[in-house]
Amino acid sequence: MSEEIHSAIEFQDVTMAYDDRVILDEVSFMVNPGETKIVMGGSGTGKSTILKLVLGLIKPQEGRILIDGDDVTNMTETELTEVRRKIGMVFQDGALFDSLSVYENVGFRLFEKGLPENEIEEAVRRMLRFVNLEDTLYMMPAELSGGMRRRVGIARALIGSPKLILFDEPTAGLDPPTARTILELAMKLRDLEGVSSIFVTHRLEDIKLLSSSFATITEGGEVEFRSEEDKLCLVNTRFVMLKEGQVIFSGTDEELWQSDEPYIRDFFKVS
Repeated sequence: MSEEIHSAIEFQDVTMAYDDRVILDEVSFMVNPGETKIVMGGSGTGKSTILKLVLGLIKPQEGRILIDGDDVTNMTETELTEVRRKIGMVFQDGALFDSLSVYENVGFRLFEKGLPENEIEEAVRRMLRFVNLEDTLYMMPAELSGGMRRRVGIARALIGSPKLILFDEPTAGLDPPTARTILELAMKLRDLEGVSSIFVTHRLEDIKLLSSSFATITEGGEVEFRSEEDKLCLVNTRFVMLKEGQVIFSGTDEELWQSDEPYIRDFFKVS
C-alpha cells in the first residue's frame, strides 16, 4: 500500500485579526512537497503573519493550518515543539546569538538535544560547507559581514535536515552579489535537496531569479545554476500575492507577468 503524500503546508480559509484589524481574510493556499511558494505584497499585507502562523507562534481566529498533513491549528505548545523540529527559519538579519560562536550557533538545536560532540561537529561542518563558510567555524557573529551572518543563519536553519524552510525577507539590505548568493542557496535547497519553502520577499530581483533559474549537478559533480530560458517551465516555484489580507493572485511566474491586475502592476513598478 503506497504512502499517502501530503502537502507540506496548507492554509484553509485562515482568518487572523488583531483587535478590529483583519490581517488575513479567509486565506487559502498550498505548498507542495519540494515546492517554493513566493509570498509577496506590500507592508502590512500579512506576509510575516503567515510565517508566525506556520510556526504556531499565533493562532488564527478561523480556518485550519496543516503541516505535512497534520492539523496544527489548535495544537498545544508541547505538540507544536515536535512540529517545529520539521521547520527551519531564516530571519531577515540572521538572528544569531552574539555571545556564541558560529559553531555553537549552527549546532544550537543539536546541543539542546544532547547529541555527542563529534556528531554535532560533523553536522555543523556539513551545513557550513553547504553555505561555503566552513572556515568561519570558530568565529564570532561580530566578525562576520551581513551576508555571512545570513548564510550562517541558513546553515543553522538546516540543522536536523528539515524538509520545510521559512525565509523572511532574507535578502533585505544586501548588495546584489551577496543577495544572489542567498538566492542560489535557496535554489540548491529547492532543486537538489527537495526542500519545501515559503519565501517572503518584496524584491523584484528575488522574484525574477527564483522563478527563472535552477540548480543542477554537472557531470563533474559541481553545482551549476542555469536559466530556464524558453526550454522549460519551473514546476516547483509558485507565487501568492496578498492585498489587504486577501490572496489576489496564485499561480506561476508566467501567469504573474501576464496579469493585468492593477495592484500587481503597481507592485512591480515600485519593487
